[in-house]
Amino acid sequence: MKQLFNLLFVTCLLAFTTSCSTDNGEEFEATYSDNITIPEAKTIEITIMELINAHRIKIGLNTLNHNELIKGQAFSHTDYMIVNNNVSHDNFYSRKYYLQDYENAVQVAENVAYGYSNAESVVNAWLNSDGHRGNVEGDFTDFDVSAEKDEQGKWYFTNIFIKK
Repeated sequence: MKQLFNLLFVTCLLAFTTSCSTDNGEEFEATYSDNITIPEAKTIEITIMELINAHRIKIGLNTLNHNELIKGQAFSHTDYMIVNNNVSHDNFYSRKYYLQDYENAVQVAENVAYGYSNAESVVNAWLNSDGHRGNVEGDFTDFDVSAEKDEQGKWYFTNIFIKK
């Protein structure tokens, strides 16, 4: 019984600390600004992108290109999650429409996560989740990631994928 409880607890924890989103046709009115911040890439972000591309190569997929406008959208959303102390896909369609308008994206997806302490742990969590792995292994051309710490030192992550 204790093992069952522990398994249920771990499953719930993973469900609440990682999430993914794809453009499933839900409608949303786009509102965005042309004034977007694109910060310099951190080591953890570069490592996440390298690990994702290494995984894609290992299973015979194309590598994904780094994209600064995606980086700006990911950074903005990561900052939003920290300010609101909530891991979410809030305003996903605003990011989607921005990338459609400015990068000619025909498909957009994102993975978010919270609390992982390094690149390997967050990428492994995404690969161990069907929905997240579907985004990592999806038919995309470009991606980028934002990893930011809150005031308590906990990492928040947003990883956005597009197909041009």
